Amino acid sequence: MSATTTPPMEPILLKVPAAMTALSLSRSVIYELIRSGRLRTVNEGRARRIPRSAINEYVALLEREAGVSK
Repeated sequence: MSATTTPPMEPILLKVPAAMTALSLSRSVIYELIRSGRLRTVNEGRARRIPRSAINEYVALLEREAGVSK
């Protein structure tokens, strides 16, 4: 009998430490980006999470600001 395993699912909503790792930025920089509106977040109850799509949007914003085209 063959057992199939599915790879672990990547989280869609990231905690701040995971976003710090994904973007290679410090905690204070992440919170400043959130305060300034450059990094979008969602709240689930009292928990603040950063959607993976918001990480991608922020990187795209940086690329546009740097004049990099896709």
